[in-house]
Amino acid sequence: MGIIKLHNIRAYAYHGCLIEEGKIGSDYRVDVAVKANLQPSADSDHLADTVDYVHINRIVKEEMAIRSKLLEHVARRILDRIFDEIAITEEATVEVSKINPPIGGNVEMVTISMTLERSRHRIQKEL
Repeated sequence: MGIIKLHNIRAYAYHGCLIEEGKIGSDYRVDVAVKANLQPSADSDHLADTVDYVHINRIVKEEMAIRSKLLEHVARRILDRIFDEIAITEEATVEVSKINPPIGGNVEMVTISMTLERSRHRIQKEL
């Protein structure tokens, strides 16, 4: 088992419960870690045998472009697509951070973190 991590994917998006957040938008940071069996790709040296981080980056950018009220909702959509589109994924963690959130204080960022295993993903998809 191995882990492929993408750190600090930057996006400008329009998430949030406030009407202003949907109009003005803000900066976001997304971090993704995907656990998978990386031994086949280590042996073969073929992209088709691994977790393509370009694919993960594209998923994040596309999902961040879809407005949501809650960061949890965005993170879950990213997780669902990772499991649906990257077959060798066994577990994934997604952290979505809103930079300078509008919460009436000097806060650098607010982060939500969600982890999902393939077995739990299957069960939740069936419900």
